[in-house]
Amino acid sequence: MSALRDNWRIVVLVVLLLASTVALFVPGAPPGTAANESAGGEQLTNLQYGIDLSGGARIQAPVVGMTAEGVNVSVTGEADAQQAIADRLGVDPLDVEVRAAQQRGQNGTVEVFDENVTEAEFRTALQEAGYQPSTIREGVTPETRQRMVTVIQDKISTSALSGGRVQDVNSPGGRNFISITAPGRDAEDLIEILNERGTVRVYAVYQNQSTGNWTREQVLGQDDFRNIGNAQRVDGQPQVPVVVRDGAAERFQDDMAGAGFGNGASCGAGASDHDSVETINATCLVTTLNGQPVFVGGVEPSLGQSFAEGSFATDPQFVMTTTSMQEARDLQLSLQAGRLPADLNFENGNQNSLSPALADQFRTNSLITGLLAVLAVSLVVYARYRRREVALPMVVTALSEVYILLGFVAMAQYPLNLSHLAGFIAVIGTGVDDLIIIGDEILQQGEVGTARVFQSRFRKAFWVIGAAAATTIVAMIPLVGFPLGDLSGFAIITIVGVLIGVLITRPAYGDILRNLVLDE
Repeated sequence: MSALRDNWRIVVLVVLLLASTVALFVPGAPPGTAANESAGGEQLTNLQYGIDLSGGARIQAPVVGMTAEGVNVSVTGEADAQQAIADRLGVDPLDVEVRAAQQRGQNGTVEVFDENVTEAEFRTALQEAGYQPSTIREGVTPETRQRMVTVIQDKISTSALSGGRVQDVNSPGGRNFISITAPGRDAEDLIEILNERGTVRVYAVYQNQSTGNWTREQVLGQDDFRNIGNAQRVDGQPQVPVVVRDGAAERFQDDMAGAGFGNGASCGAGASDHDSVETINATCLVTTLNGQPVFVGGVEPSLGQSFAEGSFATDPQFVMTTTSMQEARDLQLSLQAGRLPADLNFENGNQNSLSPALADQFRTNSLITGLLAVLAVSLVVYARYRRREVALPMVVTALSEVYILLGFVAMAQYPLNLSHLAGFIAVIGTGVDDLIIIGDEILQQGEVGTARVFQSRFRKAFWVIGAAAATTIVAMIPLVGFPLGDLSGFAIITIVGVLIGVLITRPAYGDILRNLVLDE
């Protein structure tokens, strides 16, 4: 028991090495994830790779929009202001976002997401609506960018592009971009999903009995659904089952009954015959996706009867049909993920793709580079001490640090890119550097006769490496705090590696060296 108590740091190191082995090689060990597969289909490790090491696409694009700041608008006046400004600009109200101030003494913001609106037109519309903005600038607010990130992440998670990553990135010039990566996919796949905002609306088209004119009334919007089923084909008809949320179901029921759909309706026109709801002159229920009708059809008598009797609100579900399975899948995706607040400006962004074959070559070269780094460090350590019993534990301890770090990355399912591997090599270098400080302080200061002397020298060395570690962490924190893409990943790997070294591997090496020195 005394030996175990004296060497508890070595025991902790061994336990963490075993835990890292489980995280790296036991299939499904990281919760909710699956191990990557090799080209042959066999599971190798639980490590996840970014596009640098697995191939794929990365797109960075700014959000289309302008922001007026210093607008004095109240919370209760947001909706009226949105409609008034949209009318004066001649844009869809969805392209205007009004936010009241969140704190007393501050003013709100107004954003417009139409690229055809100029700054002068925006300022004029605000002034005509009774607002005097302090400044108008290109770009959108952080709140809108965060909503963009959330919706895009939902879109790529719901679609076939699972495994992608979305970030709000600040460029060195002060511009903001939305960065989207999708390992193992093409840029075209990403753009196809993101090129449309995914706006879903349902209209009731009916003839006004008193005037004879056709009325096109929006009866459901994007946020009026609480449950979306999977796109499916029933009796040859692609469809998406939906459930209307409680707050909107009664309103939808009353609107449909008031529009004359109480006995059902037979429309007869197909979605392919119309490119706009404005061209439809028939009693129909119309579903549009991004302004384009995906279904123009009638209402079954049983559904119409539920509107008239008021029973629809108690079981508010119906089926949206489309003309193709692709439209049904797009409709499902847009309803589940939600609407993008604004468009992305792909023309002023950048995109790049990396083939899986080239990524595999990068992965191989990275492994070779890591092995060369370990070999170089080993030779330097041996050349300094000329004692295998000192140099070998030093190298093994440094490699243990990297192995534990790999286990952490596997458990966290953090996608590895080339910049992260640079962080691993930096960890190897700083780790061995600290171990050399420990070795020099203990072995180069004269004979170590007792455990008290060893402990005194080790404590002095540990203060030095602790201060160096703190300096490294402080230097890396700005890279983590600001969304700078791969630089943030490099900083995270370096910080975690330094903490593992200071808290686990350096103390364990001290116990190993103490046993070696005192045994002599």
